[in-house]
Amino acid sequence: MVRKLKYHEQKLLKRLELVSWEAAGGSLAEVRALRRYRVARREDYARYKALSRDVRALARRLRDLGPASGAFRARAAAALLAKLHAMGLLGSRRSLALCERLSAAAFCRRRLPCLLLKLRMAQNMRDAVTFVEQGHVRVGPDVVTDPALLVTRAMEDFITWTDASRLRRKVLDYNQERDDFDLDA
Repeated sequence: MVRKLKYHEQKLLKRLELVSWEAAGGSLAEVRALRRYRVARREDYARYKALSRDVRALARRLRDLGPASGAFRARAAAALLAKLHAMGLLGSRRSLALCERLSAAAFCRRRLPCLLLKLRMAQNMRDAVTFVEQGHVRVGPDVVTDPALLVTRAMEDFITWTDASRLRRKVLDYNQERDDFDLDA
């Protein structure tokens, strides 16, 4: 007979799968990527891996099309490369060989906290995730509180601090650009 778990024991075992605990761990590379990019949910990283796998499969299928469908292959490859470049997953639109090397880390690098680091709005990834979760960052007119937001190249220019953010006030004070009338209103 097994006793009922106490509240704190249930809390500790909430995310533990006792039947398949070996399969739930993931690979070492996955754990490193989760730590490096501060991905909180493993399901997000699994989704990134699936998307990158699908893109690689599509690129292979386009590459293997016969010479009879050359015009379609060129149009489809150009559309795929343009879409991936617009999302920021590829650096250029040159060839399908770039699509075949796409990884889940490319998706992780397009998350909002990573771009905050790239734009030097945060010093490290932990602070960037905290800023996003606390509501200090907006993309365009919308305040974003989900660090899993994938930012495209077009949206990258519109990442700013929110108007009511204390961090924005500190930055403006440091640069001696603060206007008391605008911030206090």
